[in-house]
Amino acid sequence: MKIKFLLLGTSLSFLPALSFAQCVATQDCETLGYTETSCNEGKGVKCPFGNKWACLGVNEEECKQKFCDEYGFTLTCTGTGYAGGAGSACGGKYIQCNCAEGYEWKNGSCQKETPTEGIVGDQYYCDGKVVGVRASGMSFFVAIENAKNGSSETMNWNTANSQAAKAFCGKGRLPTRDELLIIYNNKSKIDSLSTAAGGQNLTDNWYWSSDPYASGYDGRTYFAVNMSRGSMNSYYGNTNNYYVRPVLDF
Repeated sequence: MKIKFLLLGTSLSFLPALSFAQCVATQDCETLGYTETSCNEGKGVKCPFGNKWACLGVNEEECKQKFCDEYGFTLTCTGTGYAGGAGSACGGKYIQCNCAEGYEWKNGSCQKETPTEGIVGDQYYCDGKVVGVRASGMSFFVAIENAKNGSSETMNWNTANSQAAKAFCGKGRLPTRDELLIIYNNKSKIDSLSTAAGGQNLTDNWYWSSDPYASGYDGRTYFAVNMSRGSMNSYYGNTNNYYVRPVLDF
C-alpha cells in the first residue's frame, strides 16, 4: 500500500499549526490543521483538498497557541491538588493533569478524593457521601440526618433499633442515653457540621436511646433524651414514637 504525504512549500517555522500534520496519510483538511473558512488579510494557506484554510497569527507564538487551544491544551496544572501536567505540553499547557496525593482527576480537574466508605477527618463516608460527623473530642460519629421509617422520622423503639442499624453502611446503632446527653451538649456543633455536609439539624424533641429501664412495663421501657432541654425519661417502647439519630463507634 502506497502512502502519499502532503509536502508544504511554506516553511513550517511560519506555520506551526501544520507542522503537527505534515506527514499524515489523509486528505481531510481539518485533520491536517486547515480549520478556518477564511483568514484575515490573507495570512494563511488554503487546503489543497478543499476550501478550508490554516491561518497565520500575527506571529509564530500566537499561531502555535491557537493550535494548542483548539486541540484541548488548556490546563496549566497548577494550584491546590495539582502535581504538574500529564503527558506532553503544547504552548506550556496540558490536556490532563497529574494530581497531588489525596486528589483525583475527575470531570476535567483535580478534586479531593472521596472514599466509598470510611473516615476522613471528622466525617464518615458511605457510598461516596458524608453520612456522619464527629464534633471535636467525641468518641463516636453522629448521623447527619434522623433515621426514617418510610416517610416518618418518629417510630417505636423496636423500629428505631432496626432503622439505626441500617445507618453507616449497615454499621450504625442507637446511641446510649449517655451518648445522647453528649450529643445534646454538642448540639450546635453537630448541627453546624451536619448541615454543612447536606444533613439536618437535630429536632427539639425526644430521641430514643438503646438503654432499657431497669423496671417498668414488662421490662419494655427505654430511656429517651429531649434535645430541646437535655432532660431524660423512660417510655414504653411499643406505644411511643420518637426520633432516632444513629451513631457509629470511632
